[in-house]
Amino acid sequence: MNAYEQKVFHEVMIWKGKMDKKSPLLQRFTKQLQVKINDKIPEKVHQVVTESIKKMVQGTIIGSNLTTKVKHTEHLSLEQKDQLVLKTIEQYKKTAAVEGAGTGAGGFLWGLADFPLLLSIKMKCLFDIASIYGFDIKKLEERIYLLYIFHLAFCSDELRPVILEQLEKWDEQQEATEVNWRTFQQEYRDYIDFVKMLQLMPGIGAVVGAVANYRLLDHLGETAMNVYRLRLLKEQ
Repeated sequence: MNAYEQKVFHEVMIWKGKMDKKSPLLQRFTKQLQVKINDKIPEKVHQVVTESIKKMVQGTIIGSNLTTKVKHTEHLSLEQKDQLVLKTIEQYKKTAAVEGAGTGAGGFLWGLADFPLLLSIKMKCLFDIASIYGFDIKKLEERIYLLYIFHLAFCSDELRPVILEQLEKWDEQQEATEVNWRTFQQEYRDYIDFVKMLQLMPGIGAVVGAVANYRLLDHLGETAMNVYRLRLLKEQ
């Protein structure tokens, strides 16, 4: 590895160390509260929500309507790709913040509309990051890989090491592993539900929506960036 790749390797190892740590106390408390709420929700409701989110995500991931403008990055060094990824993440953070402020200011109904809109922004961000690092998002297995990155970013402390291990061993598998949609949607909802409830509150919805969406994209971008860097370094 050259000097920059050694630096990246060190940064990725630090990031992996952070992934092993427990979430902040407030986040763990809200997770426990959400689990108790989920236990009281009828199974039929869980099935409906799971299927709805599954179709929503599949429509984004598998649908041919979602493309990326990123082209021809194979000649770039890892350092150049990293710089382009950081710039891309920053653009999506700003887009998400504007969207969150707009839907947050619009009251309850607009707040509900934030969920699919933010999901689309996150997926598009992942598509661009993958393309910059040289992975072909037209391949189904790469789109499933994106889902696992998404899952890693918004999962519980208990699931995080399991999903990270699956991502690290991805290229060793014979075929892509299908996502557990029930776990996927429930972990994602549990992660964002608390802050999204605040977004629906009159008076503070716009501010909360902007800040929350900005931070969610920042967290997703950092996760994707480090997962792909780790994968590239492992290939070398």
